[in-house]
Amino acid sequence: MSVVVGENYRQNFDVYEPETIKQQVTSLHQGSVKLRDQELKSLLSEFIYALEKGDIRAAERAQGEWKSNQWVKQGILSLFKHCENSRQGENRDSNDVLPTRSIESFVEKGARKTPGATMRAGNFVGEGCTVMSQAYVNIGVYLGDGSMVDSNVTVGSCAQIGRNCHIGANTLVGGVLEPVEDKPVVIEDGVSIGGGSKVTSGFEIGENVEVAENTLLTPRIDIYDLKKNEVIRGSVPSDRRVFQRYVKSSVSDHKLFEERDLNAQKPIAVAMSKEKDKAEIEEELRM
Repeated sequence: MSVVVGENYRQNFDVYEPETIKQQVTSLHQGSVKLRDQELKSLLSEFIYALEKGDIRAAERAQGEWKSNQWVKQGILSLFKHCENSRQGENRDSNDVLPTRSIESFVEKGARKTPGATMRAGNFVGEGCTVMSQAYVNIGVYLGDGSMVDSNVTVGSCAQIGRNCHIGANTLVGGVLEPVEDKPVVIEDGVSIGGGSKVTSGFEIGENVEVAENTLLTPRIDIYDLKKNEVIRGSVPSDRRVFQRYVKSSVSDHKLFEERDLNAQKPIAVAMSKEKDKAEIEEELRM
């Protein structure tokens, strides 16, 4: 059974209750309920609308930790399963199972979407946000008040971005839709990410972090936190400056590299306190 959820998805229902949506979406995912076409279309439209209102989120902070809302991810997967691939967009210039996002509420909340930006349905955009040209924002994304997604940025499914963040041009924010229990990329309030960076695989960036241009942040690389004098993975603590460096890799010992007198390197990230001035930073790096 499949339905077409078109551009008028916001008009396909009356009042909804997030808890009711949760129960119905869970039953749909488990296959324990059979819905008529119009009931299915209404439920999926309500689900998309609830994502855009911010009433449901793919991940939330609870007891100091970010956790995936598995049922929300299951709901997104149900959209892909039950929605027909059809012509979408204002000019009907794309084929997708999801419509493009309605921006009818952007004027009242002071948000901007400039020409050429693409937003799939089902993401939350806060007050005063900007999505610049050629950016792409996928379903399940949460973009907090006052944040900017700059030109040519890709924001993958379910990424959670806080308030007053700047995602610099040509940056990749990876999506994490499956496994449903894995948390997506989380970027907390006040974060600035330099252009050309990559944040992937559920990496978490704490509040007020400044990330230098062309920095790779993924759980598979080491983060050398000079403020706490420790090596961590998967996250950057709050109030840090972060930049890319390279260190010798263990594969340098392979005879293929030794014979050619080569030093194979691997990327790491260095995190430092934002309070230090440039002279202190340079001294620590030399040490």
